[in-house]
Order: sequence, then C-alpha cells, then structure tokens
Amino acid sequence: MSVAMRMLKSEDAGFDAALTALLAYSAEDDDAIEHSVAAIIADVRARGDAAVLELTRRFDGIDARSIAELEIAKPELDDALASLPATERSALESAAERVLAFHDRQRDACGGSWSYRDGDGTLLGQKVTPIERVGIYVPGGKAAYPSSVLMNAIPAKVAGVGEIVMVAPMPGGERNRLVLAAAALAGVDRAFTIGGAQAIAALAYGTATVPAVHKITGPGNAYVASAKRRVFGTVGIDMIAGPSEILILADGTTPVDWVAMDLFSQAEHDALAQSILLCPDAAYLEHVRDAIGRLLPAQPRRDTIRASLEGRGALVLTRSMEETCAIANRIAPEHLEVSALEPERWEPLLQHAGAIFLGAFTSESLGDYCAGPNHVLPTAGTARFSSPLGVYDFQKRTSVIEVSARGAAALGPIAATLARGEGLEAHARAAELRLEGKTT
Repeated sequence: MSVAMRMLKSEDAGFDAALTALLAYSAEDDDAIEHSVAAIIADVRARGDAAVLELTRRFDGIDARSIAELEIAKPELDDALASLPATERSALESAAERVLAFHDRQRDACGGSWSYRDGDGTLLGQKVTPIERVGIYVPGGKAAYPSSVLMNAIPAKVAGVGEIVMVAPMPGGERNRLVLAAAALAGVDRAFTIGGAQAIAALAYGTATVPAVHKITGPGNAYVASAKRRVFGTVGIDMIAGPSEILILADGTTPVDWVAMDLFSQAEHDALAQSILLCPDAAYLEHVRDAIGRLLPAQPRRDTIRASLEGRGALVLTRSMEETCAIANRIAPEHLEVSALEPERWEPLLQHAGAIFLGAFTSESLGDYCAGPNHVLPTAGTARFSSPLGVYDFQKRTSVIEVSARGAAALGPIAATLARGEGLEAHARAAELRLEGKTT
C-alpha cells in the first residue's frame, strides 16, 4: 500500500521553513469548540447535576435519572478486577507495580519538608503537603485507556492525595472492565461515567453529587483541553495536551519493520498525531518507506495511520547523527526514540523531550504501558519548559518562616528601606515596630 509520506532533506535551502510548517500545531481550539465549551461550563456551573445529566444524555447516550446512576461504586471496581482473565490481571498488576516503583523513587528524589535556622535563630523552611482532592480524566469513546488510570492515580496516591475522583466517558453506558479494574488497583476513591467538557466543569466547580477537586490531570480531546484551559485558576491542571507525537532518531542499524511499527504506534492514535523519522542514511529511509507500505494493510487502524503519516508525518534525511540530535532539540517531542547501536553516545546531546527511549529494543509502547515512568507527557514542543506528570504534580510547597527577636533587628531596617522605596509605608512601619526592644 502506497503512503504519500513527506521526504525532507536537512541540506535543502527550504528545510527550516518546511520543518516549521510540519510542526505547526496550535493549542488553541477553533471558535466553534471554544463557544461550545464556554456554554457547557456555564451550564454545569449554574445547574450542576441537572446539566451534567442532560449533557451526558446528549453526548454519551446515557439516559440516567440521577448522577448516582453514573457513579461507579467501589465494589463494582473491585469486582471488575476480580473478574479479569488471569493474563489480563497479571499484565495490569505488573504494569501497576512498575509504575508504583518508579514513582516511589521519584517521591524520594523530590525531597520532603525541610528547615534550618540561620545565625540569628530565624527558622526558614519549606513544608511539602499533598493536594487534598484531585480529579483524573481518563479518555474514552474511540478507545479505553486503563493505562491512563494507572499513570494518573498511582503518582497521586504516592504523593499522599486524600481523595482521587475519576471521570471517564463511557458512551452508551458500556463500562470497560479493564478501566474499572485499573481504578480498583490504583486506589481511585470515586468514579463517574461522565466525560467531555461537562466532566471537567463538574470537577472544577462541584455539583450536588460530584465533589469539587483542587487539581485536574489527564489528557482528552479538544473539548477537554479547552475546558481545562478555562477552569485553570479555579483549579490547577497538569497541562494542555495536544495530539500524540513520536520522533525517531535512527542510525540505520535497527530492523526497518521495528521502526515502521513504532511510527504506526503513534499514528494510530489520531489523524493529527505526528510521527517523524530522522536518519543520515538515505537508503535506510527508503527501506523504512517500503516497510510502511508493506505493513500498513494489516493494521486494524490503517485508515487513521495513513491519514496521520500523510498529514503530519515525515522521513527526514540528515547530514549526520549530530545534526539529527540538534533537530530533535528543535522539535522537543513528546516521545523521542534513539534507535541506534550506541544510544548512550547521543543521549547527552538531547536536551528537550517528554521521554527518551534509548536503544533499538526500547519501543515507545513499553513506556506507554509498563516500563514505569509516566506516559502523560508534554506535547507540541512544550517539553522545552514542562515535564512528565509525576508525584510533584500532586504536592504543593509552603514556605515556613519564624523570625527571632535578633532576626527582626537585623531584617527590619532592610525591609523598611525597601518598603519605603516601593512607597509602602505600612510595610515599613510593620517591620520597624518589631525591632529589638521596641514595642510602640
């Protein structure tokens, strides 16, 4: 099957412009989505449960009389886990164990609360505490994502979050057993079969039935992304997720079928997903192109894969592996595979990526499900300034200050001088009144 995938060359005069056009993706949604989401949020905020029920009926086809019918009771989650076939349960438990082990180490590396006293006895420190209640959004509709339950709920539990509320669209009311089992395994406290912008609004503002949370994490479609953007400030959010991405840096030593399938692994998510291969070997790129055409017809989601590869994919011929790494830093991809004989040689040159997968045997799909690190990653170049979801996203830091009498004597004149420089006399006087020995 022929796939009209772009072939770019870094040596061409128009390469920079072509790469910029290829990477172009706006996190802003179109006006129709923005207006629709604004109306949904306003409706949920005003009418609460009644609006959520009406919107769930309209979008998911579930005719419930109360939100209580949309809540999945804890025993049902436990029953789903208990009823899994042995192979599925073992896989889910193994993935959960690895994700837990990784985030346990991450919590330890983050450090906890700390304090010290300086020379005049003043106590300075930081208090780290978990967020009290978080909401996790688990995508549904086109596919079910039990792995997203693990990746959101487990680090929240490790961080010490008091209550985890899961929302997941389940069109037609069909409850995915693996999603429910993952929720039981990961320690989700409450779960609702609602999705879309209405689920985000319900979590952010609360209804008579759905508790208001303090932070919302998890990816979703354009409506979910728009809703998260709008409720930010009322609640915290993890990130605004765009379409999934994979960038493969290849030196020509990995079997071409492996690389082609790795490109497919992201392309099958969505027609807007992006799969790019960079390599300095022209013959290897041609072999990968042939493998793509040969392997694609057998893929169940071949139409989506083809649309993605033709719309936003590319095979890029570079002049060297060093240049390949430099281009990767410019792209700052969500998933970055270094499919090379000596990946450790190139890893130090890589500065910007959500996750780096080193070596031919490290397929991105292992990271999606069971390697251990989180698969909720920055997209659309935001890896330049943001990080994977982690334990730190479910904690907050509070500064702790206790100034001694001697400290007040030393700090007071400094504060007063700076306060008057800003024209804030009350600030200055508040500091001066506490100078050692002065009570009026």
